[in-house]
Amino acid sequence: MSGWDEGNVFYSDQDLVDQNGEDNGVANRLVVQGKFKEFIRSYGELNGYFPYRAALLQNSNFLPVNLDDLDNFDMEMGDLIRKNPAEYVPLFEAAAAEVAVGLRAKVTGDRGDMEEPTTGDIQLLLSSKQNSVSIRSLTADSISKLVKITGIIIAASRTKAKATSVTLLCKNCKSTKVVPCRPGLGGAVMPRNCDHPTQPGEEPCPLDPFVVAPDKSKYIDQQTLKLQENPEDVPTGEMPRNLLLAVDRTLVQKIVPGTRVTAVGIYSIFQAGGGSGPQKGAVAVRQPYVRVLGFEQALDGKSRGALDFDDAEEQRFKEFSRSPDVYNKICSMIGPSIFGHRDVKKAVACLLFGGSRKFLPDGVRLRGDINVLLLGDPSTAKSQFLKFAEKTAPIAVYTSGKGSSAAGLTASVIRDASSREFYLEGGAMVLADGGVVCIDEFDKMRPEDRVAIHEAMEQQTISIAKAGITTVLNSRAAVLAAANPPSGRYDDLKTAQENIELQTTILSRFDLIFIVKDTRDHARDMEIARHVVNVHATATSVTKDTEKGSDSDNWLRRYIEYARHASNPRLSEAAATALQTKYVQIRKEMRQRQNDRNGEGSPIPITVRQLEAIIRISESIARMQLSPEATEEHVVEAIRLFTVSTLDAAKSGVAAHITVTPEMRAEIQQVETQVKRRMGIGSRMSTRNLIEALGRMGMSENTVRRALIIMEARGEVELMRERRVIQRNA
Repeated sequence: MSGWDEGNVFYSDQDLVDQNGEDNGVANRLVVQGKFKEFIRSYGELNGYFPYRAALLQNSNFLPVNLDDLDNFDMEMGDLIRKNPAEYVPLFEAAAAEVAVGLRAKVTGDRGDMEEPTTGDIQLLLSSKQNSVSIRSLTADSISKLVKITGIIIAASRTKAKATSVTLLCKNCKSTKVVPCRPGLGGAVMPRNCDHPTQPGEEPCPLDPFVVAPDKSKYIDQQTLKLQENPEDVPTGEMPRNLLLAVDRTLVQKIVPGTRVTAVGIYSIFQAGGGSGPQKGAVAVRQPYVRVLGFEQALDGKSRGALDFDDAEEQRFKEFSRSPDVYNKICSMIGPSIFGHRDVKKAVACLLFGGSRKFLPDGVRLRGDINVLLLGDPSTAKSQFLKFAEKTAPIAVYTSGKGSSAAGLTASVIRDASSREFYLEGGAMVLADGGVVCIDEFDKMRPEDRVAIHEAMEQQTISIAKAGITTVLNSRAAVLAAANPPSGRYDDLKTAQENIELQTTILSRFDLIFIVKDTRDHARDMEIARHVVNVHATATSVTKDTEKGSDSDNWLRRYIEYARHASNPRLSEAAATALQTKYVQIRKEMRQRQNDRNGEGSPIPITVRQLEAIIRISESIARMQLSPEATEEHVVEAIRLFTVSTLDAAKSGVAAHITVTPEMRAEIQQVETQVKRRMGIGSRMSTRNLIEALGRMGMSENTVRRALIIMEARGEVELMRERRVIQRNA
């Protein structure tokens, strides 16, 4: 016994934990698990249908559970799941696995005996009808509790294998030890000592003797997603927040970037590895994430999961749709503070409701969204229309042309700082899937950036082939764009090509193109001035009645959602026949017009896309009335809208007026003859000197300028130095 007190410490393996407390904890867990089993077996309807039993029989991999049903069965169990989900969700899954075994018939074993069937792990998928919270409202008080958040998925990682239990092998004695892993993004705690008893003659195991045996460990699929706030929920002037989501097993590879989801999960924390900066090595600082227990995916790009309209609301919507003159009532709700522009308001209303999306038997998808371009003078409320559409549409993204790049509008490939792997982040067209993209200052965009949205506007997809990522993202969004002419104002002395300095390829993708002019008319100016002064004078009362205004805006938004969800109109036979005749007539007129212009084509081509545009507008007007089919009356209004917008824009400019009278045509031809006589090929002359010389011959300045513009369009002359010098070409 000598030397027993030479600095060594002796102890005995005494259990200092309260044994009764531990027994009570085990007993409580067994009681709760028994209640979960009872809920799965016995919860059902009065007619004897048991939904959770049927769900287990249909699919033994997962069990969808509505927390409201659990509250109806036992309120205490619902509270346990909400307050401590990390402890009680595994109990629920174990209970579901035991119930699944009992529900299935016995199977024949290898020896011919009847044996109990074996089932694997069952994943619990939770859903709830409670209101979702914003990402900004999640604080430290929410950690380890059940939360429900909504947003849009902007990035998805590759699928990884996550170990549920790790098998460790001792390097010395070759004994194995199974260590469970924490769920979510948590890891396993490696024991430092081997608990294998040392036999006589054996060398004791050293410190840290274990190595991982990967082939003997158990794994599940896991994927990380990045959830961003919905664009319409971000406060003005704030950056959108994002949060990491961890999904596993059956939820893996179900969501693509750009999808709007509502997620139910456990708000957890993890230690971020490979950090840099001041937080590197900060033991007490943890990164938050949500371990997802259930998804509600928004259908067809609609916001906030499944649409829920109560019976009273549906009844009010149906009564409104049956009231007379629904079309004009809805159009009067569009931009009520904007004076005039009735046809533009009708076009914005058609854009918000949209036409019917169609899928053909050969897999081709025809878009139902309507694209509108507003082109014209400053101070004509173009940006106000865009702001109203952004506020009223259920899903909307507002962007400016100068501050938008091709990657920002479509999608960008970004390298993750920690894992060094590439992932996709969706741009504005992807974030607005199922809604409206408002692009202001459309003419200020760089041409290479504008080309990037060609595919998104017609095929409604965005194809990506960058950094080894080849995929197709959905961008089923309508585009409402506003642009100014190159000179700032719309100039009637210029041809339509000069006023609309956009490529034909992008113009043909717009269903409606409005030329918005600031006409100088005394009576109209008085009405506009009176309207603007009244708006400013009643601004104080408007701020007091903001609740009333927001209610009407909210009603229109809800009606748009309901109409897009409940109505899917198609053209009637009579309407289709009338539309065919009108389209052929328009093409004939444009061809005749081109012949009259000596072969000069229209800046806005009238193609099959424009025929499809009229069909979509007809379906949109029918959808406002919740009508199952678009009638001839709807087609007539759609053709009228198309005529006052796109057709008028195609015929606009000075070239539209040269065929008004034979006298004007003769004057212009006389000016052209004099210009060719005075200027030899390759010679230059001041524009002012030419106008003064021809003015002395009795020719007006207007006629000379029109003739020069027409000659420039034909390539006979070239205007240089800000149109101050003329050069005669061959």
